[in-house]
Amino acid sequence: MKKRFLTSAVCAALCASLLALTAPVWAAGDHEGGHGPAGADPAATGSGPKRLPDGSVFLPKPAQRQMGVRTLVGEVKQLPRSTELSGKVVMDPNAGGKVQSLVAGRLQAGPRGLPSVGQTVRKGEVLAYVLPAAAAIERSNQSAQLAELGASRSLANKRLARLQELADTVPRKEIEAAESEVASLGARAAAVGAGLSARDALVAPVSGVIASANAVAGQVVDARELLFEVIDPSRLRIEALAFDAALAADVGGAFLAVGGQKVPLIFVGASRSLRDQALPLAFRAEGQSLSQLAVGQPVAVVVQSRSQVSGVPVPAGSLTKNPANQTVVWVKTAPERFEARVVTVEPLDGATMAVTSGLKAGDRVATQGATLINQVR
Repeated sequence: MKKRFLTSAVCAALCASLLALTAPVWAAGDHEGGHGPAGADPAATGSGPKRLPDGSVFLPKPAQRQMGVRTLVGEVKQLPRSTELSGKVVMDPNAGGKVQSLVAGRLQAGPRGLPSVGQTVRKGEVLAYVLPAAAAIERSNQSAQLAELGASRSLANKRLARLQELADTVPRKEIEAAESEVASLGARAAAVGAGLSARDALVAPVSGVIASANAVAGQVVDARELLFEVIDPSRLRIEALAFDAALAADVGGAFLAVGGQKVPLIFVGASRSLRDQALPLAFRAEGQSLSQLAVGQPVAVVVQSRSQVSGVPVPAGSLTKNPANQTVVWVKTAPERFEARVVTVEPLDGATMAVTSGLKAGDRVATQGATLINQVR
């Protein structure tokens, strides 16, 4: 009986030891779950960018450097009120021109061959020739007239020779009349002969580059057919359509965004006739950056009026869209935290926008990398 009691006690002790070994380990209050202090922001302990429940973005410093995020302190300024108009690039009439054929005929290459698009040409350079087309009866009549003039000139030369031999007995006026007749017949024959083989030379009206070419060797062209267009790429005209006629009298300046650069435009004038129920406005542009534009290319023209509006200027790259399709900018509220602010904007100069509401002075707006911040989920 005593032996059986000892065996039961040993079994009970072994079971208690096993239960102690397999019992779960509960962490202390400050290390619950092994994820840091209780109540801590889970994003603050992560190593990568995260979208927080309130819609803001947690962006660590290494990620900011990798994404190239840059910020700018906003300043409230008085900015000119601007309007964005639809326009297109047109040829400057003083720095461009068209090459057309005066007569119908067959096209022939010039001294340097037929020019191609983008080729540089000089003013007065021969681009091509047009051999006039003439009916067979016309050419035969010209050939017959040329033969008749040749025979008459031969007789006139013989008569002049006889008169010159009798110069001592013949009046001087008869010799001069014979010389004049020979010269006249020679000039008439040369004119008729030139008409048979004459070519219409097509020359460049200005110095520049070939903008368009519609010519092939041997091509038969009609009179007034457009063959080449020559433009100076550093001097172009911009034509914009304004549906508010009062804007033409309040133009304070205009800009065009080309390749991330602001190209200032010089206001030339406004038309006095409507086109598509809008008033055309003409602007002149100059500069090497215009070489990226082509004649007929649609562009957006920002016209600044003389009136002003209060706002914060920000680069156009700072503006993004939220899921509700609202225009937002990302404001840096903490070293590693960005918040989206819904704003209203107006165009300023093509590359810069004026935020009229949603920002205040001192806000740090993301100017580079805003699109990448907006994609963080």
